Amino acid sequence: MRVIVTRPAAQALPWVQSLERSGILALALPLIHIAPALDAAAVIDAWRQLGGARLVMFVSANAVEHFFALRPSDADWPDRVQAASPGPGTTRALLDAGLPLTQIIEPAADSEQFDSESLWQRLREQDWQGAPVRVVRGDGGRDWLADTLRAHGALVSFVSAYRRTAPTWTAETQSVLDAALLQPDEHLWFFSSSESIDHLMDHLTKQPRHTQGSQASTPLPAGARALATHPKIARRAEQAGFGPVWLSRPTLADVVNCIQSATP
Repeated sequence: MRVIVTRPAAQALPWVQSLERSGILALALPLIHIAPALDAAAVIDAWRQLGGARLVMFVSANAVEHFFALRPSDADWPDRVQAASPGPGTTRALLDAGLPLTQIIEPAADSEQFDSESLWQRLREQDWQGAPVRVVRGDGGRDWLADTLRAHGALVSFVSAYRRTAPTWTAETQSVLDAALLQPDEHLWFFSSSESIDHLMDHLTKQPRHTQGSQASTPLPAGARALATHPKIARRAEQAGFGPVWLSRPTLADVVNCIQSATP
């Protein structure tokens, strides 16, 4: 049984290596391509203005990596500015970038989910009236936390540090996909983003239909299985035709336990 890791390439390889160290055969099939921001000057300008913010919210590890990649040589992270993270992956990226854990706000370790709602449970303890908040993200994204902070008086602005696009399909990645379609019972798709499912389904609708075990309503073969790291991602996988779909918290230990319990 092979686990197909669909995260962007920069995160897919570490996950593959970690899963294999846990005795799980894994393959990388990045379904989201991460590209630099079109407006690098805006990111550099955001660095120059960090001192005026109380909080900088990073939506993902990619946001951290691309924001810090454009850090001016003479710019330091201000001691009094907090960094917010929605989960362990983003927190690790912030620590790798040099921020101390004392300046990072993240969901409680025992949170049922790692997302904006769980992060808000920590942020809501502060008074946000008139507080400048910068959200570092890709080109667009979910605005729930930004809207919630605004509703509590924060002055929220955005900076796009990277772009998300559909992947470029190569002979190697197409080979992984073909094997998964022909032998669905020997593969488990690992999704950490609904967008990756959308990119997969868009690609499949352009491909010749695999007739063995295919269903009329979906280009996926019968028995295509998936693991998702959030209920919304799980629902999108089910809508796409995956089933069964298992739900796991996004930590390595939880994902490994879920895989081991779901697949004999």
